[in-house]
Amino acid sequence: MDIYDVVIIGGGIAANTAALYTARASMKPLVISGPDLDQLSLTTTVENFPGFPDGILGPDLIRNSKKQAKKFGALYVDGLVDSFNLKKKLFEVGVKGKKYFARTVIISTGASARKMGIPGEDKYFGKGVSTCAICDAALYRDKIVTVVGGGDSAMEESLALYKFAKKVIIIHRRDAFKASKIMQDRVLKLKDKISVLWDSEVTEVLGDGKFVTGVKVKNLKTNKTTEVKCDGMFLAIGHTPNTKIFEGKITLDEHGYVITDKRSRTNVAGVYAAGDVQDPIFKQAVTSAGTGCQAAIEAERYIENLKAKGEY
Repeated sequence: MDIYDVVIIGGGIAANTAALYTARASMKPLVISGPDLDQLSLTTTVENFPGFPDGILGPDLIRNSKKQAKKFGALYVDGLVDSFNLKKKLFEVGVKGKKYFARTVIISTGASARKMGIPGEDKYFGKGVSTCAICDAALYRDKIVTVVGGGDSAMEESLALYKFAKKVIIIHRRDAFKASKIMQDRVLKLKDKISVLWDSEVTEVLGDGKFVTGVKVKNLKTNKTTEVKCDGMFLAIGHTPNTKIFEGKITLDEHGYVITDKRSRTNVAGVYAAGDVQDPIFKQAVTSAGTGCQAAIEAERYIENLKAKGEY
């Protein structure tokens, strides 16, 4: 039975950063990446990751970080982890019946942005449909964009876009926002560039085959459908952390995010979490990389402690 010092679950920037640090510490990490693309791999140009003054494509950033971790000995296997258990002081990670055993585990499974499941949404994702204004706002300078949602996330997206876009149109299903009053006030006072379509929902994303050109919007009170011309649509209807298999095994918050301390430690000794899976607030590439680093260093210290106590 092969036993790994660390198994890292995930394929995004947090996982690859953790892989880099543990590989450089001679821990020979095993990284298990699922078929779903991480948020960065669905992003176009990333302009807010340090070290790239001209920006870098999201998929290139992931590809380069993975290549860098491999250079120092990280092992990668493709597969969707479907089970997680503690077995005789070892963690058992299952992928379609195959079992991997580890002394430590770093969870970096991320969080998936909620989608509406409407025509054109997937077709134009990354081509005008986005889930991160902080990432992509600068690409919409002097353009018209729509934001779907009514909570604090929608307000934050709108405020990030306001600095660049010619016009921001918020589309919300209800006649009032769910966002905190202070966030609502910040948005609603910017009437020169931000407008709201109340009691409305987007029913289809329109495009020219390459990029978004508009959206179909249905008024829920009149049932009338109109077309709104725009260059982009930002989804701000929340994220779902990918933590289903960890329910009942480690402590999650009421929304399903892994609860960690300031050192990326979970409530289970030897298990750490990094990236969006434990971050409902910032959700940035650089913060994910930072927690990936933290988790890796903590895992290394845990292994060294086991060796010192003769429990390795």
